[in-house]
Amino acid sequence: MNQALRLYAVVVIAIVVPVLGHAQVAGDTSGMLSKASSRKTSTPPNIVLMLADDLGSADIGCYGGPVKTPVLDELAARGVKFTNFYSAAPVCSTARASLLTGRHHLRTGVYTVIQDHMHDMHLELDEVTIAELLKTKGYETAHVGKWHLGTPFRGRKKPWIDEQGFDYWFATDLNAAPSHMNPTNFWRNRERVGEIEGYACQIVVDEAITFLEDHRDSQRPFFINMWFHEPHAPLAAPPEIVKEYGSADDQAAIYSATIDNTDRAIGRFVQHLQSIGEFENTLIVYTSDHGSYRQERNGNLRAGKGSMFEGGIRTPCIFHWPAGIDGGQVQSIPGGAIDVFPTIGGIIGAKLPAELHIDGSDLGPLLTGSEEDFKRHQPLTWHSPMSNPVAVMREGDYTLVGFRQEEFPKDKDAINKVMEKMRVHLEEYIGRMLTPNELWHECYNNPLSTPEYKKLRGEFVTLNSFQERWTAMVKSGMGGISRVQLFDLSKDPKQEKDLSKSLPDLKQRLEKKLLALHQGVVQEAPIWGTERIKVGVNQLDADRQTTFDAFAYVNRIPVVPNDGESQESLSHRVLSRLANQEGRVLVKLPSEMNRYTYRGFKLAVESADSSSAGRCVRCHHLPDFASKNRVSGDVPTLRNTTYSLPRLEALLQNQTHRHIKLDKNQRIELLAFIYSLKDLPDYQFRKAVLETTVLEHYGGPNR
Repeated sequence: MNQALRLYAVVVIAIVVPVLGHAQVAGDTSGMLSKASSRKTSTPPNIVLMLADDLGSADIGCYGGPVKTPVLDELAARGVKFTNFYSAAPVCSTARASLLTGRHHLRTGVYTVIQDHMHDMHLELDEVTIAELLKTKGYETAHVGKWHLGTPFRGRKKPWIDEQGFDYWFATDLNAAPSHMNPTNFWRNRERVGEIEGYACQIVVDEAITFLEDHRDSQRPFFINMWFHEPHAPLAAPPEIVKEYGSADDQAAIYSATIDNTDRAIGRFVQHLQSIGEFENTLIVYTSDHGSYRQERNGNLRAGKGSMFEGGIRTPCIFHWPAGIDGGQVQSIPGGAIDVFPTIGGIIGAKLPAELHIDGSDLGPLLTGSEEDFKRHQPLTWHSPMSNPVAVMREGDYTLVGFRQEEFPKDKDAINKVMEKMRVHLEEYIGRMLTPNELWHECYNNPLSTPEYKKLRGEFVTLNSFQERWTAMVKSGMGGISRVQLFDLSKDPKQEKDLSKSLPDLKQRLEKKLLALHQGVVQEAPIWGTERIKVGVNQLDADRQTTFDAFAYVNRIPVVPNDGESQESLSHRVLSRLANQEGRVLVKLPSEMNRYTYRGFKLAVESADSSSAGRCVRCHHLPDFASKNRVSGDVPTLRNTTYSLPRLEALLQNQTHRHIKLDKNQRIELLAFIYSLKDLPDYQFRKAVLETTVLEHYGGPNR
């Protein structure tokens, strides 16, 4: 942070904190926000999506928590506060993927916590993010804070954040390091920043204000994706705040202080919105990525971070928009982070991507007091192959919890040996013996940082990390649901009494529904790492290993009709997907394929009822480019057929193909496509899949 910005931050904190009541144990926050208006507006709102990291459902003041959060409390009082709100997943990366896309994280390519130095996994580029959705309506977009959806920061080939729809970004790939104080791992717009003085939450707000002041068009609405690092370990907060909650070395006190400090940072941001006249028409959404790793901060619910019991997935959530929704509402109907994408889409009137299955539902009726109009198109569900429970569904007051019996192949002996070595250091540091559950928790979250212990912790984390070779196992059915339990949350929020035997019909109905949803989500998940390429190749027929097949694979182009789907309908579906990908600059071309080949494919799949030239699929059907019981008779496959331009010219003059009218450029393009249907050796096909370029725009050069 430059000297001027640091001075600005100090001045604003000095002015704002007393107003917000943080300087006192019980401060008066009345008047901090303008009185919420019941006026509804047709003007598109600015949108700010605030996400805490590892915050429990009972951490902040307005949810009965021990932390003083007057800013969030007043946003809740003057907005809509959800009392039954859920994260989309029990750990960081997965929860963020679903929040940004409205889709279960497995569909988006994110299986579990991403480690950029060891995983190829990332949020796939063909997903539509909230930022990309808003850009269709003219929004300027920025991301500030933690990302954790895959970055190229550690040397692996992964998308930059600007490729996910953000015009401006300032981010860390994972947690603030070495802690929340003076972090060194921020990047800004593809450039590493270096050490910044201050605390992460205040730094993130500084950057958001800088974006508003220096980088946006004031005539356009803005979207800021503000993802805080607090209260995720390793912890740090200003000493004067820590002492309000306990001693300087008390981890619970530091944890609370990081949340308190974040509330103060949000207060500065609110103050800035007011000063520039944007507060009334800004929709602020505040929630957490999942439950806390501190069990006592999860509202006395079962389990915590990493678990899909209630303590791991229940979170706070506040919607605040003075110009658009009435304040003072408390909403008990369940909602979830997976609903944020379609809800924002509904608010701005954006068309959701038709080619992608959206799992969330529009919460708009719950924000406007029209509960009777709210309908879910599918139940709230959670799917996490690495967790146990492995899948969960909530319907009404009931939740069905599915368990797996199979374990993925970890080196348990090595893990236990490392943990026993860590135990010696931890028990000496804590001053008492640890139970097995306590030891596991401390191995992940204890702040001990001696060189020897840090080395052991690194080994522990690596041994327990997700291995991408498991993705093929997940797809094959390993780790699926083997048994279920049923709970009535209205009477048993701690999930202590299994009702599956006393309510067998309900259990059977919900189990059938959960199994079907779980299977659908897993089927759409990709396969990562070297196994991703290997299995992808092996799943193709022996005569389907061409440049075109590599193109269809990396772009997830549908080439096989659904049951009962006509070839014309499939053609429309293919071209619709390509048009969407072109508009978002996401069409990937394998090596040996260029824009002429791509145009030729589009010519070939023009449907039979199209008025444009081409229409090969009138007779040559995907995926084999041969006839499929057409009245035109037996049509030979186009695969592995050698054509020259003169032969193609002659073919287009014969009686069968005379109706196809192509100009010289189109003939060249179609010929290039036919050449792409020639088989490739295994090594060349793998190379075609791995080495892709991006078609910059339709008809433009590659980059």
